[in-house]
Amino acid sequence: MAAVPPGIRLLVSFSREQWYRALTFGLTFLLYTCFHLSRKPISIVKSELHKNCSSVSELATAMSAGGQLLHTDVGCSWKPFDKSNYKQLLGAMDYSFLCAYAVGMYLSGIIGERLPIRLYLTVGMLASGLFTCLFGLGYIYNIHSLSFYIFVQVMNGLVQTTGWPSVVTCIGNWFGKGRRGLIMGLWNSHTSVGNILGSLIAGYWVSSNWGLSFIVPGIIIAGMGVACFLFLIEHPNDLKRMYLQSSSADKKPEKRSWKGERGHSAGLQYKDSSKQSCDTELLLPRDAASVALQPVVVVRREAEPSPISFMGALRIPGVVEFSLCLLFAKLVSYTFLFWLPLYMTKAAHLDAKKAGDLSTLFDVGGIVGGILAGVFSDRSGKRASTCAVMLLLAAPVLYGFSRISRFGLGPTIAMLLVCGGLVNGPYALITTAVSADLGTHKSLKGNARALSTVTAIIDGTGSVGAALGPLLAGLLSAGGWNQVFYMLMTADFLALLLLLRLVMKEVTSHKSRPPAAVELKEH
Repeated sequence: MAAVPPGIRLLVSFSREQWYRALTFGLTFLLYTCFHLSRKPISIVKSELHKNCSSVSELATAMSAGGQLLHTDVGCSWKPFDKSNYKQLLGAMDYSFLCAYAVGMYLSGIIGERLPIRLYLTVGMLASGLFTCLFGLGYIYNIHSLSFYIFVQVMNGLVQTTGWPSVVTCIGNWFGKGRRGLIMGLWNSHTSVGNILGSLIAGYWVSSNWGLSFIVPGIIIAGMGVACFLFLIEHPNDLKRMYLQSSSADKKPEKRSWKGERGHSAGLQYKDSSKQSCDTELLLPRDAASVALQPVVVVRREAEPSPISFMGALRIPGVVEFSLCLLFAKLVSYTFLFWLPLYMTKAAHLDAKKAGDLSTLFDVGGIVGGILAGVFSDRSGKRASTCAVMLLLAAPVLYGFSRISRFGLGPTIAMLLVCGGLVNGPYALITTAVSADLGTHKSLKGNARALSTVTAIIDGTGSVGAALGPLLAGLLSAGGWNQVFYMLMTADFLALLLLLRLVMKEVTSHKSRPPAAVELKEH
């Protein structure tokens, strides 16, 4: 007989539960990548909505000297963003999206607990694809109404709130606390991957047809909404009907065995005198009667837990502090998200495509920063302290970026990577591992349905900062870009101050641990 190929041996070495975890990890990663992919085009297209019209003005002067009349807005900026207050108008568009997102996020978590997440997320992604495409159709149909673009941004902000509480709840249901920081640090790189892909896709068409910069991402997120409907598994227990039907179809008594996590064989005896697999036992209805033939621990939910209230979620220790910290951390991150390409075109005198491509390095640094934050917080067990250290380092680095970025491409690339890591590290850790930890806090007594509400409160509060940051950047940039960087540094220090109580608690709890307990843990 021929030997089994090593690739097949590798595939069958993983259990069914591990394959389902990998599917959930990969699918939710792709789903939220599409959310950020569809948000990024607006930052790339800004420099096209309002171009540097100096060349057009010079041409107009030359032609007017020859007795010809030329409109200075022809071939230049896109109305209504051709006015001198274009920064405020672009900032208003950002604010309309982010403000709607922040308000909708508080409602989204509560609604998400009461509806099937798969259907809720599918509808949200299809609607997001529709409104993203509508923005691009403004170019196709030559629409110049500011109210149209703001309406589209508001509606897109509302429907995109379906994403984050849903995917965090799914990933939290499938992965425990063991290496949650590392796993979610890797998983949260979807934010940066989406920003990078969105920048590249939008940058490809920005100079020739910026409408496609929105239409293509809109089609992509709508297509992934269909994939969500077909494949997303919200919770391991959602598979119980499929396994129950397959087991009830087989009427003959069947003997099966399974191996526990430590390799011990065990069996379970049921009413129909058949033995089921461990996976089937975990997926059977709650009223199924069973008698363990060998010592087996089976955890059952006696009753479906009720959704947690908004005030009940706020009373969970740490929710308020991390929520307010995220407000300022997300303010910094989203200011870069929406304004960095435009800043690069003005400060480094690059065209829209080159500025968009270069801005992706900030997100590359964010991927590394999110992973490192997860690893360090897992090893130390100190989420707040990890965030505080990165916030402390981020403020002076931001100041350095505002200075060094003017000295050439090399220093700019280095500072973009470092800034991305330090700015997005705390943001990634709070929105993923910290949210999942607090959503499954011991005070909830196993009520996993609170995860969606807690996640929505934390990210909703952070989204308030995400709405304020780009708006303030639009207002302050009129007085020079230095004003924007001072605002960002101030926000970082405020985020650090809000974590000091939790940091002190983590430090003192470590110092007060009895030596005997430490030695016992080591053994």
